[in-house]
Amino acid sequence: MLLEKPAWLTIRPPTTESFVLIKEKVNKSRLHTVCEEAHCPNLSECWSSGTATFMIMGDTCTRACRFCTVKTSFKPKNLDPEEPLNLARTIKTMNLDYVVITSVNRDDLDDQGADHFAECIKKIREINPGILIEVLIPDFRGDLDLLKVIINAKPEVIAHNIETVQSLQRKVRDPRANYEQSLFILKNVKKFSKIYTKSSIMLGLGETDEEVVQTMKDLRGIDVDFLTLGQYLRPSMRHLEIKEYVKPEKFNYFKIKGEELGFKYVASGPFVRSSYKAGEFFIKNTIGII
Repeated sequence: MLLEKPAWLTIRPPTTESFVLIKEKVNKSRLHTVCEEAHCPNLSECWSSGTATFMIMGDTCTRACRFCTVKTSFKPKNLDPEEPLNLARTIKTMNLDYVVITSVNRDDLDDQGADHFAECIKKIREINPGILIEVLIPDFRGDLDLLKVIINAKPEVIAHNIETVQSLQRKVRDPRANYEQSLFILKNVKKFSKIYTKSSIMLGLGETDEEVVQTMKDLRGIDVDFLTLGQYLRPSMRHLEIKEYVKPEKFNYFKIKGEELGFKYVASGPFVRSSYKAGEFFIKNTIGII
C-alpha cells in the first residue's frame, strides 16, 4: 500500500549563483556526485551553500541494495587513472575547505578500489593544502588490509553507513553487506587510528524505536563519533516501499537520545542524509577539539 506523502515533507530548493557555478563545474569535470546519482533531496541546498559530495570509481556499483538508485553491474567500467588529479583540481576551483568523497562498491577489483580511493585523498591534499576531507567508504568485505590503505591516507573523518537496524539488513542491503561487517569496519578504524568515525541510519523501513536506539547503542559501543538519521524516500516503484513517514518530533527524540548516548554530534531530520552539511557540522561541533 502506498502511503500518502505528508504535507510537512516538502523542500523548496534554492537556486543561487553558487548552485549554478557548482553544477557547471561538475558537468565540465566529468566527475560524478552522489548528490545527483542518489537523487538527494538536499542537492540544491547543499550546492547553493558551496558543498558537494563526490562519488569516485564510476557511476556503476557492483552491489544492488534495494534502497539505492545508483546503477549496478557485475563488471563496471575500468577506473579512470586521471580521476584523482581531475577531482583535486575541480575541488580547487570550487575553493572548498571541506569535501566529502564517497564511492560505489567495486567488488570486481582485487583491492576493491582502495588504492584509487587513497590516491584521490593524496591528490586532493597536494593541490588543496589545509582542506578537511571526509570519506564515506564501502565495507571492503571486511578486509582490514584494504581498510588500512584508507586509514594511512589520513582523512579527517571515515564514514561507513550501517543503513538500517539489524533485523532489516537482509531485506534492505545487498547480501554481501551486513550489520556485523559494518560494525567491524567502524570498530577497526578506531583500533588502528584516532580518525573520527561516522555512520547513518535510514528510518521508515519498518524498524521499531527500540531497534533504532539499539543500533545507536551498538555504534556508540565501538566509539563512533558522529551519527545522521534521515527518512528513507523511495527512488522509484522498483525500490523498497516506505513503511512509515517518520514525524519531525520523532527525529528530534532520536537526536536527543543520540546526544545522551555520547555522540559528538547528531544530525536527525526527514531530509538529513549521511553527507548533509557535513562540513558545517564537523567544523562547528568538532574543529575546536582536534
